[in-house]
Amino acid sequence: METFAAWKPCSSCKKPIGLNTLYWTCNVSTCNRKRTGLVFCSVECWDAHVPLFNHRESWAIENRSPKVLTDEDNGLSEEREMIMTDGNTEKEVLVVASKLKNYIRNKSGMNTSAAVIDVLSDRIRDLCDHAIETAKQDGRKTVMDRDFG
Repeated sequence: METFAAWKPCSSCKKPIGLNTLYWTCNVSTCNRKRTGLVFCSVECWDAHVPLFNHRESWAIENRSPKVLTDEDNGLSEEREMIMTDGNTEKEVLVVASKLKNYIRNKSGMNTSAAVIDVLSDRIRDLCDHAIETAKQDGRKTVMDRDFG
């Protein structure tokens, strides 16, 4: 099994930024705080965030991601995806971690462990596999809501 470790996801499009890869940051200090830490995979992604943050005068700064992951990098983003490939099969995160965590916090006031994301992604994969088989048995090429029942 081959492992591709993403350094961080792009703050705009969420595509993984690999190790030893060019990325861009915003020159505005509020975008560069440790807690915010916005990083972008392209100038276009940086440009897309400018109107959202209402910057009056800003520019993109070119950087290079680290060559290896450090312990600090490992703890920065609970939502960073580790994509593991085995032939054509991809095992990636299938849920939006921030939305799930917000739902659980709003519903119960509880926090959510990062490990929950992987477990839910596995369960979703299982549900989808079952629905795919049901659609095939019915002779369809479209998975429908009734296939999840």
